[in-house]
Amino acid sequence: MKRSYAPLLLLLLLALPALALGKPAFLVDSDWLGEHIEDDNLLVLEVRYHPHRYLTVGHIPGAVQVQRFKDLGDNHATPLMRFPSREAFQATLRRWGVNDDSTLVLYDDSNTALVSRLYYLLELYGFNMDQVKILNGSTVEWSAFEEMSTERESVKKPGKVTLKPANPALFVEWTDVYDDVVSRRDPDVVLLDARPHDMYTGEVIRHSIMGGHIPGAINVVSLDGTANQKWKSDEELARLYASVPKEKTVYIYCHDGFRMSLAWMHLKHLGYNDVRLYNGGWSHWGNELTLPVVEGDTPYSGEYDL
Repeated sequence: MKRSYAPLLLLLLLALPALALGKPAFLVDSDWLGEHIEDDNLLVLEVRYHPHRYLTVGHIPGAVQVQRFKDLGDNHATPLMRFPSREAFQATLRRWGVNDDSTLVLYDDSNTALVSRLYYLLELYGFNMDQVKILNGSTVEWSAFEEMSTERESVKKPGKVTLKPANPALFVEWTDVYDDVVSRRDPDVVLLDARPHDMYTGEVIRHSIMGGHIPGAINVVSLDGTANQKWKSDEELARLYASVPKEKTVYIYCHDGFRMSLAWMHLKHLGYNDVRLYNGGWSHWGNELTLPVVEGDTPYSGEYDL
């Protein structure tokens, strides 16, 4: 009897999207870094939660210290963590020694949330992202076999990287959020709050005067997609963001710009096409006393539940 392979082929075709993801190409392990750390064009950039630990706890030898607030925000804006200008960020990269052909390896001690901000800024301003890697496992795996340094690194030769104007498809301002989500409730836009749940509900107030969330926001805690300084599997990430429709435009915010960048990276890896970050986030919205907020577990409540 002739056998039909149609059901098997159908199952294989259905499985292709999941198989196509696999490990993100930008994630590398400590073995990869050990093999390439002496490459001429490679630069290692460290973003620690507490910057002083670059010298006290130690850093990967040769790594450049990135000061997460001063280097990755707008030092003259309110709030500080609005995106730095192209000119300011370009000057920072050049100070680190970055050139257009540099390969950058980023690591932090915060489950990649901090380096996600740096990764996002590099893409925002048009750096070649094929040249940007993130050390999966961070110093946890590196220090298991390699030494950390507590010495001050020599100043790098200034780089000559040239950035492009900010890509307007990657960010929104508060006016966009207010118009599209709060006012018009555009069905094609999803607003995602990437903060811890107790900050979303307003139980905990931090980095702002007001507690709660922007009316209409759903809550997905982006750091739940990581563990032990590593990304979780694609299957776990897909379950985490299951409430976010892939066909929608997604606006994301957190309190200071790091967790939302991690959510942005997660969604882009999962195949979401239109994902944008709120420039300023909750540190802006939650400190503007005239802007509306909602407390509790639901996107809308009270007057905004009508």
